[in-house]
Amino acid sequence: MQEVVGASGRRRLDSLTGARFLAAGLVFFCHLATSGFFVAGSAPATGLMAATKTAGTIGVSFFFVLSGFVLTWSVRPADTYGGVLRRRLVKIFPNHLLTYALAMAVYASAFTPLGTALLNLLLLQAWSSDPMVFLSVNGASWSLSCELLFYVLFPVLLPLLRRIPARRLWWWAGGVAAAVMLMPLVAALLPAGQTLPVTGSWLDGVSIERLWLVYVFPPVRLLEFALGILTARIVQSGRWIAPRPASTGLLVVAAYVLGLYTPMLFTVAAVTVVPLALFVASLAQADSAGAGTPLAAPVMRRLGEASFAFYLIHGIVLEYAGELLVRAHRAPSTGQGVVVSLLTLVVSLALALAIHRWFETPLVRWFGRPRPRPVVPAEAGSSLGR
Repeated sequence: MQEVVGASGRRRLDSLTGARFLAAGLVFFCHLATSGFFVAGSAPATGLMAATKTAGTIGVSFFFVLSGFVLTWSVRPADTYGGVLRRRLVKIFPNHLLTYALAMAVYASAFTPLGTALLNLLLLQAWSSDPMVFLSVNGASWSLSCELLFYVLFPVLLPLLRRIPARRLWWWAGGVAAAVMLMPLVAALLPAGQTLPVTGSWLDGVSIERLWLVYVFPPVRLLEFALGILTARIVQSGRWIAPRPASTGLLVVAAYVLGLYTPMLFTVAAVTVVPLALFVASLAQADSAGAGTPLAAPVMRRLGEASFAFYLIHGIVLEYAGELLVRAHRAPSTGQGVVVSLLTLVVSLALALAIHRWFETPLVRWFGRPRPRPVVPAEAGSSLGR
């Protein structure tokens, strides 16, 4: 079978764009559970905490797999290392710098040391195992520290993974997925060290070092990115044989439920990575074949396009709302907690749509445009697509 390596003539992956908002929404509800909007120990607080144990981890894992898939799907045959890296950096850094500045202005500057602030600014915070570092300033941005590594290595990884014969892609994808699933056992070999305090959350008593290795450490999360590259190659090579989106979506739901009952180190990615990879690939296959899914609807596509801004802004909104409640010196009733939760969702979404339209999109268009390249003899040319 002939493998498609370019992006020209391909259908847009609108279903995957819509799915991005679902993933960002899961992260929002995960953070909402720890926001303090409901009285600790109450039925709403306990229920929300129990129901969202898998929410944040599955959302982040989806984005990591999706990154590898989409970059592979959209790469151009004549792309250079610098061209690919420039386009990816302009996708993350403007929004990161904007939300970084906002977080520092609203709350973080009061207690963030200069060294920690610089690490966060440069998206290097995830390389530290100290939660006061990798969750500093705008806590959600730790995942961008992983994405930065992905983008730097992608132009190197893709040519290597393209050497894998199409007939062996499923075996390689299975091997990488198995490596992700085995990481909690590898982490268990580390000394437990300091554990997180008991606060009524899903992280009670979890080893900080082990959690960091499985959940935050960029080289470990690179496995999910590589799995995304391999699944994209499977679809591109015409070797997709797995179920349709409805079936893979049910697998994701089942994995989510399973993650509610597994130890946290397994919930992070081990129990969800295979269903997520299958789901991403099945959505892409459906869009590529012109079948489409409800996730490709215009409203979902619009929300998905703003999902990155939503992911980065929602934690700041939740933090600010939490501070307002603390200043009020009163525990909110269940009804008030529901109202505040809905307000933070609406405000986060409104800000995200505004950031995407008037800040992110213009900058991406300006700085992401192809730069003129000097004419060189054909035999001297070098491109990512080779």
